[in-house]
Amino acid sequence: MTFYKVFSFAVLWAAAALMLGACSTAPKAPPTAAEELDRLYADAREDLNDGNFASAITTLQRVEARATGTLLGQQALLDMAYAQWKTNERVEALATIDRFIKLHPSSPAFDYALYLRGVINFNDNLGMLGSMSGQELSERDQRASRDAYQSLQQLVQQFPTSKYAPDAQIRMDYIVNALAEYEVHVARYYYKRGAYLAALNRARQAVSEFEQSPANEEALYIMVISYDKLELTDLRDATDRVLRKNYPNSKFLTTGLRQSARPWWML
Repeated sequence: MTFYKVFSFAVLWAAAALMLGACSTAPKAPPTAAEELDRLYADAREDLNDGNFASAITTLQRVEARATGTLLGQQALLDMAYAQWKTNERVEALATIDRFIKLHPSSPAFDYALYLRGVINFNDNLGMLGSMSGQELSERDQRASRDAYQSLQQLVQQFPTSKYAPDAQIRMDYIVNALAEYEVHVARYYYKRGAYLAALNRARQAVSEFEQSPANEEALYIMVISYDKLELTDLRDATDRVLRKNYPNSKFLTTGLRQSARPWWML
């Protein structure tokens, strides 16, 4: 090979190397809008997994605003509601989940939306205030419990094969017992203060509305003693027979009304 040919190959190789070097240092193309959204959502998920819910909410709001109407936007709304609930922003969480339910009735995640709304309202942990007062779920205002039951019932009826349905049914059974216990709690409260007609009405409501609840035993007993105070002997005796037939070993027939460990309204 002549010197000229060797020199020519060397020049060509050097030129090629320069071109490759120039290509390797060329600036990368900016991310597309879809890639940017994916990155934002990945950041939000990382915050959720780490328990940084406030930061996750901020990022999810950006994702949802830019991905409205898409599956990613739907997922961002659900994650946002969950994060708001975890930061004790219950009103905001319910507003977010209700917006999802209104905007996306055909979403593949609709069953989860109903479940999440039910769980947010269920709220069986009373937190510090409940712990301090000794307050039971049955002694609280039952609006949230009824809202929870409605959401969970819709889930079970509309999506019976949903993976959330079994847990929803368990929560529904718990809520029914809690609602019945609440009515009995109020009936007991009225009876001890001499409001016998009011006590009778609340106990009767518990029996008629929650037929299979364990609280019905005490509800029937309150009806018996309320009828007795109102001197309605025929109704008293008829209810007493029902009580003894259904609960032949009822403790209330020997011990009377149970005493609450602490008044529900006191800290």
